[in-house]
Amino acid sequence: MSLIRTANTDNKAHAADAGLSPGLTLLLATGAGLGVASIYYSQPMLGVLGEDTGASAQTLGLVPTLTLLGYALGILLTSPLGDRHDRRTLILIKVVLLVASLLAAAMSPSVAMLLAASLAMGVAASLAQDIVPAAATLAPEAERGKVVGTVMTGLLLGILLSRVVAGFTAEHLGWRATFLGAALATTVLGAALWRFLPHFKPTTQLGYGALLGSLLTLWRQHTALRRAVSAQALLAVGFSAVWSTLAIWLHGAPFHLGASAAGAFGLAGAAGALAAPLMGRLADRHGAHAITLLGSGIAAVSFAAMALTPWLPHDLQLVWLAATVLGFDLGFQSALIAHQTLIYGIDPGARSRLNAVLFVSMFSGMALGAALASALFAHWGWMAVSALASGAAVLALVVRWMPVGGATQPN
Repeated sequence: MSLIRTANTDNKAHAADAGLSPGLTLLLATGAGLGVASIYYSQPMLGVLGEDTGASAQTLGLVPTLTLLGYALGILLTSPLGDRHDRRTLILIKVVLLVASLLAAAMSPSVAMLLAASLAMGVAASLAQDIVPAAATLAPEAERGKVVGTVMTGLLLGILLSRVVAGFTAEHLGWRATFLGAALATTVLGAALWRFLPHFKPTTQLGYGALLGSLLTLWRQHTALRRAVSAQALLAVGFSAVWSTLAIWLHGAPFHLGASAAGAFGLAGAAGALAAPLMGRLADRHGAHAITLLGSGIAAVSFAAMALTPWLPHDLQLVWLAATVLGFDLGFQSALIAHQTLIYGIDPGARSRLNAVLFVSMFSGMALGAALASALFAHWGWMAVSALASGAAVLALVVRWMPVGGATQPN
C-alpha cells in the first residue's frame, strides 16, 4: 500500500476522500524531527569543538545562538509562504539548502565559516515548521489533533535525541562526522518527501509583503495568540539557556565528562517529550489553558531545583541533574503542545502564519537564552544560568496566570 492513496492537489478533498495514511504521518513526523534536529547537533559538541578549534566559551556559544537565530529568521521570512504557495515545493527547496549547509559545516576550515554555516543551517531547518501545518492541512478534521500530536512528537524527539546522537558521534568519530551523517540522512529524507508528499493548494493570494504584514495583523487581533507567544518565548529562554551551556559545564570541573555523556542527557529530555502528548489529551479534557499553567509551573520548579545541583553530594549530582532535565523538558513541551492547540483554532486559513508567529518568537527566545547563558556562564558559572532559566519560567507562569481584560474564559 502506498503512503498516500491519491496525489489530489485539493487538500480538503484529499483528507475527506482518502484520509492520511499512517505511512505518510510517520514520514512527516520523521521529516519534522530530522529538520529540527539540525539546529541542536552542535550543543553537546561544544566541549569537543572548543578543544579542536581553541575557541573561547563565549565564541562557542555563538554556534547554537546563530543556528537558533537562523531558524527564527527562516520561519519569519519563508514559512508564511506556505499559505501562498505549494508547501511541497517550499519543503523540498529547504531540504536541498539544509543538506548544503550541513556539508559546509562539516568542511568548515575555521570557526568563522562554521558560524556562517550554522546560520544558514538554521534558516533551512525551518522546513520542520512547514511540515507541521502541512500535517494539520492533510489530516481529516476528526483526526487533526491526533495527527498533529504525532508529528509534534517526532519533532520533539528530534530536538532531544539529536543531542544523544551528536554527542556519541562527536566523541568517537569527531564533530565533522556528525554533520556529514546528518547531511546523508537529510538527503534520504528529501528523496522520500519528493516521492510521497502531495501538492498543496494555496489558501491566500496575498503578495509577499502583505503576507508578512498579516503576521502583525494577526498579533494585534488575537489576545490568545499574544499570550501563547509571550509565555512560550519566555519558557524558551530558560530551555535554551540550560541546553546551550550544559555540555560546557559537564566537560569541565567537577564532572570532566565527554560529549557522549552530555548528549546522553537528551535521553532524559526525550522521556519528557514522550510524556508531553499525554498532556495534549488532558488539554482536550480540561482545556489547553490549564495545561499551559501546569507546563510552565513544572518548568519553573525544575529550573529552580537544578540550581541546587552543585550543593549536593557528588555521587547524587548527575542523577539530580537528569531528573531536573526530564522535568523542565516535560514542562516546556507540554506548554508548547497546549499553545499550538490554542493558536491553530484561531484561523484555519492562516495556520502557516500563526505557526510562524509562535515559533519565530519561541526561537528568538531560544537565541536570546543561548546568548545570555553563554555570557553568564563565562562570568558567574552555572548558578547564574539556573537563575536566568528559573526567572524566565516564573515570568511565563505569570503571563498565563494573569486575567485578560476581565474575560471569564481563559485563552
